[in-house]
Amino acid sequence: MSAIRTGLRQIRRYPSALVGLVIIAGLIALAIAAVFIIPYDEAIRLWRGGEDIWQESPRYARPAWLNLFSAKKLPETIVLSTLRPSQTVKKTRANKTVTISLAFDYSYDDFPSELTLFFQAQYRELLPYARVSWRTPDGREISLGERKLTASDRYSISQDTRLERRLGNRPPEVGLFVSPTAPQVPLKGRYELQIIGTLFEENADIDAKLVVYGKVYGLAGTDHKRRDLMVALLWGAPVALAFGFIVAVGTSLTTLIIAAIGAWYGRWIDALIQRITEVNIILPYLPILIIIGTFYSRSIWVMMIAITLLSIFTAGIKVYRAIFLQIKESPYIEAARAYGASDLRIIVRYMAPRIIPILVPGFVTLIPGLVFLEASLGLLGLGDPVLPTWGKILNDAQSNGALYKGYYYWVLSPSVLLMFTALGFSLLGFALDRIFNPRLREL
Repeated sequence: MSAIRTGLRQIRRYPSALVGLVIIAGLIALAIAAVFIIPYDEAIRLWRGGEDIWQESPRYARPAWLNLFSAKKLPETIVLSTLRPSQTVKKTRANKTVTISLAFDYSYDDFPSELTLFFQAQYRELLPYARVSWRTPDGREISLGERKLTASDRYSISQDTRLERRLGNRPPEVGLFVSPTAPQVPLKGRYELQIIGTLFEENADIDAKLVVYGKVYGLAGTDHKRRDLMVALLWGAPVALAFGFIVAVGTSLTTLIIAAIGAWYGRWIDALIQRITEVNIILPYLPILIIIGTFYSRSIWVMMIAITLLSIFTAGIKVYRAIFLQIKESPYIEAARAYGASDLRIIVRYMAPRIIPILVPGFVTLIPGLVFLEASLGLLGLGDPVLPTWGKILNDAQSNGALYKGYYYWVLSPSVLLMFTALGFSLLGFALDRIFNPRLREL
């Protein structure tokens, strides 16, 4: 242990190790922040929820901060609701008529991605009736039609084919915003959606919400299900780090103890361990995990157990065994035998600690490989179906053709986090290897 403490004090002499520690500290801070910002149950609810949860966010939206670096200002989502009173939202009632005005200023350089109008109606038997119209900044008024309203109604303006034909075969999100003098750009100014509702019962009422979906959203953008990718990016950090750390600890310590037992007892025990190791080395690692995920379970706990079992009997056992055979003949081991120390005490107290300085660098460099393995399983569709992870983001991006459609943010954000994880642990692990292995300092 004194050798470990001495080695750790030497980390300050290696700038790469300090950079690695900073990156690892940042990842740990991100993982801790994720747990507090979005509690586990809330993260699962958001990630597995349908469009009812994300009905106010756009599909395939790029990160909002891209507007800071673009000459063309992309639209952000605008939400207007009578349930959220504001200066531009007005609702008046006279007798059995409800008049709703939803006005907003549009100053963006591109058209919205979608337009949707949500209704909430209160009635007993007779359905309320609504007429919807659209007013542009230059005074034009466009009728959006009439409809009977149920308790919860949704009018997707962007999918109204009759309105599209009336707008010159242009999508409604374009035709309702287009400038008469410049068809390629939207007309800037104040727009207004007006609803005139007719009620047929005394206590009936109508509420409305207009969502003008933008093309940028949040810090990380959205996916095909309108989900904010920041949920999975945040929660991917604790899942990836916990996965890598738990499996690395389990495999490293178990491999160390098994190698020590084989070297100490020898004979048939050592022979059995070596034969199991030789068989395990030639087993196809990833195909076995694919079989488990396809025919048994994709739970992250099942995968962790399977990976741990497959990673115990690796070539590391042979390396540790060779070192333990030398340690076994050391004088202090003979002294421990002489004063009657048990086999378990000799293995755990005197043999295993001697190899920890060699174990530490390997343990640190093992973590990024496991993080990449978890992401690879997610990319192949074998990740935990419940947890939001970096691999799951990549799988969704691949399934929906993100690169072909130009949604590079969808792939780059988890990829950058994975690369930083590998870089941080690798820089620290290589530095520790030089510290604990004096021969490498000369290279």
